[in-house]
Amino acid sequence: MSGALPEAVRARLADGAFLLVDKPRGPSSHQVTAWARDQLGVPLAGHAGTLDPNVSGLLWVGVGPALKLLPLVLEFPKRYVGVVVFHGAVDRADLERVLGEFTGPIYQTPPVRSAVKRERRVRRIHRLTLVERDGVRAVIDLVADSGTYVRTLAVDLGDALGVGAHLEELRRTATGPFDERRSVTLTTLADAATRAREGDDTDLLGMLHPIREVWSEFPAVVLKDAAASAVAHGAGLAAGGILAVPATFSRGAHVVLVTRSGELVATGVARRDSAALGTGGPGWVVDGTRVFVDPARFPALWRPKPRGPPSPEG
Repeated sequence: MSGALPEAVRARLADGAFLLVDKPRGPSSHQVTAWARDQLGVPLAGHAGTLDPNVSGLLWVGVGPALKLLPLVLEFPKRYVGVVVFHGAVDRADLERVLGEFTGPIYQTPPVRSAVKRERRVRRIHRLTLVERDGVRAVIDLVADSGTYVRTLAVDLGDALGVGAHLEELRRTATGPFDERRSVTLTTLADAATRAREGDDTDLLGMLHPIREVWSEFPAVVLKDAAASAVAHGAGLAAGGILAVPATFSRGAHVVLVTRSGELVATGVARRDSAALGTGGPGWVVDGTRVFVDPARFPALWRPKPRGPPSPEG
């Protein structure tokens, strides 16, 4: 790999961008992310939603300011197609009944080899359907909360049917609004990066999605000018700084804080429902803000509170 990427590509990377990579079976998600990072010549890249080495499919890879979007991407449900092998004969009607019973909230404990703490937790299965069946093998299509262990789900299905089961094959086909039809292989990425270094950046720019494609999927809180400036400089957001709340959301929802012109300033988690967000009251109304803009572009529009008279002691 030699030569610098064109200015348009470097500007896109500096603004924050993400790739939709078609991860093959074999390498880990970390390895695939590192290869993508090296092709782009950036010092850091990160992925959302780890895929096991023997699982293929869509892997979201972010660079630059896009890394701050990881909490938002992890909010998206994931879609998978998998092959479940049952350890005994299963009646189709019984299988479809059990699939229906597992649709909705379920309890899961992470497997022993998982990197997270093994605590029982609730995950929601939004959709779980039978695509086709061939003997003891069944192809299932499911949409589930991020962090759902599909291998564990396959075992639980077998237990519910009384025959046992395991997951033989798994592919992630979508992460929220992004599906595998928009993904690119590592070879395709490498070829596009080579052409870009030779002067043709068309294909590579098409692969580098702007971060707006992620944050525009979440409810926005429109800030007054002074509040946008204060948040850009690291201040919290109080109810008095809100200009408008265009969409409804619940307390605990991830929200984006934008200027009146629609520019992203920060992301955070709402401490109140949308109906109560702009009704005043003390304290901050959004927690955990992550700033995306250069504070130097937002001149200070607030004034520090005047100090009172000195105390008699000094």
